[in-house]
Parts: sequence; C-alpha cells; structure tokens
Amino acid sequence: MENKLVIDKSWTLFLDRDGVINKRLVDDYVKSWEEFEFLENVPETIAHCSHLFGTIVVVTNQQGIGKGLMSDADLRNIHENMTAEIKLHGGRIDKVYYCPKLKDQTPNCRKPLPFMGLQAQKDFPTIDFSKSVMVGDSISDMEFGEALGMHNVYITPDPYKSDAKVTRFETTKLQDLTSILQDKGDLQ
Repeated sequence: MENKLVIDKSWTLFLDRDGVINKRLVDDYVKSWEEFEFLENVPETIAHCSHLFGTIVVVTNQQGIGKGLMSDADLRNIHENMTAEIKLHGGRIDKVYYCPKLKDQTPNCRKPLPFMGLQAQKDFPTIDFSKSVMVGDSISDMEFGEALGMHNVYITPDPYKSDAKVTRFETTKLQDLTSILQDKGDLQ
C-alpha cells in the first residue's frame, strides 16, 4: 500500500477549483456560470470521493473579485450551480472557501497561506490535516497542503515536470485520484 493513501470517512478532501474541477481560462477568470466548464468526469469522480471522504471542501483563490471583474454574488452563483451539478451526479461539496484578495494585499487569505484550511477546520472540527488530501494544479496549492501537513496530489498536464519537494502523488486529471486512494473498507 506504499503507493496508495488508505482512507476512510475520517479523512478530508481539499480541492482547488480552476484546473482541477473546471477548465482554467488562460489569462482570464471564470466570471459567470456560462463560462464554467467541468473537466472530464469531474462530477462523477467527486461522487465517488463522496463515498470515501467524510468531508469535501473547495479552497480557491479568486482575485477576479479583487480586480473588480466579478462580484461575490457572481462567484456564489457559480459555486451554487457547481455544487448542484455535482449533487445531481450523487456527489457533494460540503463547503467552498475562497479568497477574493489581490496577491499583494495584506492580510492575505490566499494560498499558499493556510487561512482557508484553518477556517475549514474551525467550521468542521473533525478535520485532521494529517488525514487530509489536498488536490491542486499549482505549486501554491501544494505549498498550502504542505504548510498544514496534508498529503498532496499534484495535477499536472506534464507528468515529466515534477516538484517532488511538495508532493508525493501526481496525476494529470482528477479522475485518476481514485487510483491513488485505497478505501479502508477494501482492505477487509
């Protein structure tokens, strides 16, 4: 089982959004539900993960708000539609945390700083970061997970570009996450 994470309902799944759940817009921000496009098989993968993990949260930097390109209401609409679509596929997102701040603003809630993770733990006191998985597509996502003592899964379009210092697991898409996970129930 060295190449797998053995998990049960006491574990938490932290997901980045853009590039993990939905298609990232190059040099732009997803500013409306009409611009949001799920990556292949993501709702189904989250549905599968909903049976494995006790808590699933999204942690996402959204400085498009800080730049005035969208409002908090626009982002809430995107997240309400996203979670509703995931629910239609049998999955769940327990809560979405986002940071609307610009990179240079202080105090800052943006990843890689641990603010959103600590807020999630405050809202869900059963979260144990040593029994948590952070899935992201950027080094700042991996640094966020590392700062909190999580297991990192790095989604990279180029599996040959690696940063082994901050991640133990790599894949090219969220749907491959299930090959990294081993449900404790499967071991009996």
